[in-house]
Amino acid sequence: MPLDVSALTNYVAENENMLLTKSVFTARTSELILNEGTVLVGVKYAEKINILDTDAIFQNGAGCVRTSSGNTNITQRLVTVGEIAVVEDLCVKDLNKTYMSKKLARGTTNVLPFEEEYTNLKSKAIAKNLEKAIWQGDVLSADANMKRFDGYIKIIDAAGAAINANSAAFIATGAPIAVATGITPANVKGIVNAMWLALPADITGEENIRVFCGWDTFNKFINSYTDQNLFNFAPSGSEVSAANGVVIIPGTSYKLTAVHGLDGTNRLFALKTGNMVAAVDMENEEERWEIMADQFNDYLRFKVEFKYGVNVAFPNEIVSFKLV
Repeated sequence: MPLDVSALTNYVAENENMLLTKSVFTARTSELILNEGTVLVGVKYAEKINILDTDAIFQNGAGCVRTSSGNTNITQRLVTVGEIAVVEDLCVKDLNKTYMSKKLARGTTNVLPFEEEYTNLKSKAIAKNLEKAIWQGDVLSADANMKRFDGYIKIIDAAGAAINANSAAFIATGAPIAVATGITPANVKGIVNAMWLALPADITGEENIRVFCGWDTFNKFINSYTDQNLFNFAPSGSEVSAANGVVIIPGTSYKLTAVHGLDGTNRLFALKTGNMVAAVDMENEEERWEIMADQFNDYLRFKVEFKYGVNVAFPNEIVSFKLV
């Protein structure tokens, strides 16, 4: 009988844009940038972030003579996107000898019986890898998932303008903290407090300032309080809660935010989320999510293609913690 693909990829065809968006913007950091930062759309390769800055010099207002003073600066930072593809070939015939055979269509139809489950899992896997790349990406990396674009750690370190929180100026005792010591329940409160104490005066108290850390550091922070029976410090609720990886740092309005992209790095960063920039295309036919039957072979081809890149607008408004 001829190959019948009439029932193929109904779920994907109906939800292609939703699945692509889910893959790109359900990673926690990417979602925060979408909601609180800046997303540049329609970027094919690179886009310049235009930055306008000015000062105001007070002069003697008496009399009628004024002298021009002050400066207005227009600067730029470049965000470059990586071209990312995920491709997998699926041979439905491999299911013939498994329990899934009962769900296969009759005949030689190339239809995936668990298409919705597969695409949802694939979306989560892509989002997980993207979350890690947003922070740890490095185009020089040997890791295929990390080499598509530079992440925040490399970008912030390379700028060399972030304030170093791992110093005696911000950590009361034992600073700087060495790699051999590491981040522990005993010193993590001092480290987290150093992050907001080191914030530049110009942005102190502003909205949407977050201290980002890995879940491993976040859990140590929670543990450092619960060990002292300070159970009531962590708020509850769907938006801000220890279970969701977000707590208000006691005594401040700043949110300690756990992201999997910083897991295992022993790095923390404090900055305004408005300082975070992501670039995507999302307007081009190269951005796609699809499952299609190969015209020459008996397998289904899954393919996702998208572009993504990150940068920051003001490196000097960032606080960084790194073990020495």
